[in-house]
Amino acid sequence: MVPVSLLQVTPKETVDVKNDPKIKEHVTKSEGIVLEDGIALTTYPEDSKPLGLEWGAAAPEVRGPVVCSRYHDGLSKHNAIGAHSGPYCVYHALAVASNQLDPHHVADYTNSQPAFSIPEQKAWYNNKDIVAMDPMGHLTPFLFDETAKSENVEIRPSISVTKASLQLFELKDAVTNNRLQVDGKIVLNQNGDVAVSKVAVEPVWYLPGVAERFGVSEDKLRKALFQDTNGMYPELITRPDIKVFLPPVGGLTVYIFGDPAYVSDPTKRVALRVHDECNGSDVFGSDICTCRPYLTFGIEEAVKEAQNGGSGVVIYFRKEGRALGEVTKYLVYNARKRGGDTADEYFHRTECIAGVRDMRFQQLMPDILKWLGITKIDRMLSMSNMKHDAIVEQGIPILERVPIPDELIPADSRVEIDAKINAGYFTTGKVMNQEELKAVQGRTWTDVV
Repeated sequence: MVPVSLLQVTPKETVDVKNDPKIKEHVTKSEGIVLEDGIALTTYPEDSKPLGLEWGAAAPEVRGPVVCSRYHDGLSKHNAIGAHSGPYCVYHALAVASNQLDPHHVADYTNSQPAFSIPEQKAWYNNKDIVAMDPMGHLTPFLFDETAKSENVEIRPSISVTKASLQLFELKDAVTNNRLQVDGKIVLNQNGDVAVSKVAVEPVWYLPGVAERFGVSEDKLRKALFQDTNGMYPELITRPDIKVFLPPVGGLTVYIFGDPAYVSDPTKRVALRVHDECNGSDVFGSDICTCRPYLTFGIEEAVKEAQNGGSGVVIYFRKEGRALGEVTKYLVYNARKRGGDTADEYFHRTECIAGVRDMRFQQLMPDILKWLGITKIDRMLSMSNMKHDAIVEQGIPILERVPIPDELIPADSRVEIDAKINAGYFTTGKVMNQEELKAVQGRTWTDVV
C-alpha cells in the first residue's frame, strides 16, 4: 500500500510517483496514486478526461455541468473538487459505510423542480459576478440529465427552490399589536402565519474568482485550502486544471416575502436583511447578543415592505460564531464572563482565542444578490459595515440603513452592540469612545443564573 506520507503538498516535485519502484506497482494510468483496494488518493490532468466546464459561459450547454462525484465514471471525468452537501457530505459517507445507502443510487428528481421561477440574470453568464455558487445549480437535473446518462456520471443540484409558511411568536405578536395586518396573501391569519418563498444554496466556488475577490493568487488560495484542511483535498494541488471547488462549509437560505419576481424589478422597493447564523440566540434565545431580535425585526420589516407593494428578502448564512464556530464562541463567552465583561474588551477576548475578530469575510456574500437580480437595496436592515461595504463594492447601491431599535436590544448584549458601533457599525445614535466602553458591562459569573 502506498504510504500516505508520500503525498506531499507538491507530490510530483517531491517524489516521482510514476517511476519510484516503491510505489510504481500501485500506479495506474487512469487513477494516479492508488491504494491496494483500488481507491485513488489523487488524480492528475494527463490521466483524466474531465467534462467541459467553462465558468461564466454565455449559455448552459456551453458552460457545462458541475461534476465532483467519483462514482460511476466520475473518477476520470469529474471537473470539480470536493463534495456535495457541504459539511453534511460526511453523513453521506457514513450512510454508505454502514450499508444504509447504495453509493450508486440514481436520484429520481420527478416533481422536484423549482416551485417558482428565478428569472435569468446577466450575472449568471460571466466569471466575475458570481464565483461562490453555481448559477444553474437549481436547474441541473433538468439541463444535464442526458449528459449524466450518456457520460455515466453523477450530476447533482446545488440549489433548490420551494415555498412554505412561517410561524414565529414575534410575528404573532406583531399582528396582535397591529404592527402587521392580516391580508390573507402574505400575512395569512391572526396567528401571524406568513407565506414565504425559499431558496437553499450549497457553496460552489470558482477558485480563480474567489482568489480575485480576496486579492490573492489562485495558487496561494489552493495551498491554504489544502494545508488548512490537513490535506483533505489533494487535487487542489495536483489538478490545477480543475477550477471549481465544493467546500465542506455551510450554505445559505433565502427567504422572500411577497412576489419573488419583484426582487429583480428595479421599479419595486426591496428591504434586505443579511443574517449570519447564531444558534444560541436564533434558536435558543440567548440574550448575550442581538441576533434573534435583529433577525425577527428584519423579517417583520421585510413582510411590511412586501405588503406595501415591494419585496422583502432575508438571507441566512451558516457562519456560526462569526465563522469561528460555536466551540470557539463559547470559549470566548467563558473568557468574557470570568474576566469582567466590558465593551472595551469585547473584540480583544475573541482575538486572544481565535487570532482574529471575525472570519465571516463578506466578499462572497453579494453573489446571492447578483443571482437573484437585486440591483439596489432600498432598506438595508443591518448595521454591519463589512456587509454594507461588500455589497456596495459589488455595484449594488444601498439607499437606507436601518439599525436595530434600542427597545429590542437585550441588556446583556449592550457589550456587543456598543463595541461593534465603536468599531464602525452603522448607528443613528451615540458612538462611544474607548473610555466610555469600559463602563458598559454585562453579567459576570456571580450573577448568571
